Amino acid sequence: MKRPKPAARNATTRRVLLAALAAAPLVSRTARADGPVSDIRIGYLRWTERRPTISLLDQPAPDNGLAGAKVALTDNNTTGRFLNQHYDLIDVPLRDGDDPVAALNTLVGQGVTLVLADLPADQLMKLSDAGRDKDVTLFNIAAPDDVLRGKECRSNLINVAPSRAMLADALAQYLVWKKWPRWFLIYGSHPDDAALADAYRRAAKRFGARIVEERVFKDTGESRQTDSGLVQTQQQMPLFTRGAPDYDVLIAADENQVFAGYLPYRTWAPRPVAGSAGLKPVTWDPSSESWGGTQLQSRFNRLFRRTMTQLDMQAWTAVRMIGEAAARSKNADPKAIMAYMKSPAFGVAAYKGRELSLRPWDWQLRQPILLSDGRLVVSISPQPGFLHQVTELDTLGFDRPETTCKFR
Repeated sequence: MKRPKPAARNATTRRVLLAALAAAPLVSRTARADGPVSDIRIGYLRWTERRPTISLLDQPAPDNGLAGAKVALTDNNTTGRFLNQHYDLIDVPLRDGDDPVAALNTLVGQGVTLVLADLPADQLMKLSDAGRDKDVTLFNIAAPDDVLRGKECRSNLINVAPSRAMLADALAQYLVWKKWPRWFLIYGSHPDDAALADAYRRAAKRFGARIVEERVFKDTGESRQTDSGLVQTQQQMPLFTRGAPDYDVLIAADENQVFAGYLPYRTWAPRPVAGSAGLKPVTWDPSSESWGGTQLQSRFNRLFRRTMTQLDMQAWTAVRMIGEAAARSKNADPKAIMAYMKSPAFGVAAYKGRELSLRPWDWQLRQPILLSDGRLVVSISPQPGFLHQVTELDTLGFDRPETTCKFR
């Protein structure tokens, strides 16, 4: 009998895996212990309007974030079938002109009170206030605004995405560890770019670095993806960065992807670029393979034929947090799930070498931050030598003595 060729075996294996994963939620309803099945429904309010990007490679997939949530849902159902728990995900895509509060009310009308939200900070605050009396808990999987962990924090808002302060601190620790303390800071002309620049100023002061000069790059609305735009930036960046005092690294704060991608290899002085280009602080990277990361990445790629993004990972983590709390508490009631998640006993594994938990003073998820050059993970923060009396993860972002959060 002839053995099938490797390619044929791989194709067959892939079809079997896909079929098994697709059927997992159905199996979870039947192949379980005797007893009633408890349904745990999770909503997903997903903003589908995306900013333009400098590189075509950075354009997000239509299911960015949603794909990660689906993988986690399968993981939850794999465990849930032994606990008489079944998970469903209700996807609610939103576009310009849609009312997120109305969408949330529709979910609540369907009995959904655990909701992932890929929305801007102002919308998250409105949703949190609208859902408080309805026992809604929102999981912020995208907004990095420090204000959501500070003076505008909410008791029913769980911040899964890291804050700007956490990302800036993660990069700052590495640069200080490398003995690159002199920074040239360039930030964009948009409000969120200025907020990110504030985070880098705070990080520099906190860890002993020095910003030798700051400059603002004004967004003039030029096309990011045309030949004329490329030629213009090719000529502009060396001149724009000329004349700065001697520095070790250029820090770019450009959340809108207007200029940072054009900085590497185009600066006047031959110096590394970090921040929004070059060496980036990220929650996930397609090259991450430690602590079982290869297994997750391979499974994701087989299902969706693309690499896993930061937003995918943050959505995956949020869904897994719900699944872990439900499994550990052995309770499908959303109130019981959240009570356990907010307790000191809660922790969730996320392929980052550490158990992730919530900070009780602002409901921010503690997590390591990866530093990536776009091809490999260069390092992971917190860095060696940055100690803390409770956990080194609290050296990233606002610690308990620094918080301005007073829950509403």
